[in-house]
Amino acid sequence: MPTPTTALRPLPFVPEISLFLADSSAGLFDAAGGEFHSDEPPPFWAFAWAGGQALARYLLDHPHVVAGRRVHDLATGSGVAAIAAARAGAAEVAATDLDPASVAAARRNATANNVTLRDQPTDTIDVLLAGDVFYSPTVATEMTQRLRAARRRSTEVLVGDPGRGYFPERLFERVAEYSVPVPAALEETETLITLVWRMR
Repeated sequence: MPTPTTALRPLPFVPEISLFLADSSAGLFDAAGGEFHSDEPPPFWAFAWAGGQALARYLLDHPHVVAGRRVHDLATGSGVAAIAAARAGAAEVAATDLDPASVAAARRNATANNVTLRDQPTDTIDVLLAGDVFYSPTVATEMTQRLRAARRRSTEVLVGDPGRGYFPERLFERVAEYSVPVPAALEETETLITLVWRMR
């Protein structure tokens, strides 16, 4: 899939952070001529999804949640939640993703925000972040298993979710709610009510 054109832009909802993002009029598959190619993941990293933005806002407003702690941002995308954790005083932050282009984008965005992200988490993680990861039945099942495994190891698990439809709400308690501005080309709306949840 061709790489979309990006530019460094501050996030309206999290203005403390700037990311290299596609233009707000761009859709997820625009760089591929509107086509999906299963051999390469779509460039999720070129957009600031609502779940990641909500997590970022929550961490910057409640820095004690991550201050001095080891944090892992799972399926990091653009890295926005990881960057917020680092800005909020986390001892170290790892940002991982199945897509190597996403990890590269997160590192580039981290550099632009004067923070450092690890490529891999250490053996012990205090806080696990996951933004916008319940977007399909298959991914939701896999993510639920990973998050529950982390919680069994006493890791605090925080999720940002805009109500994609596959979120296992029964496993979580609500901690914050935001109205997050999003590109209409992506979401067919200009704002999404997005919640931050803590796994029980």
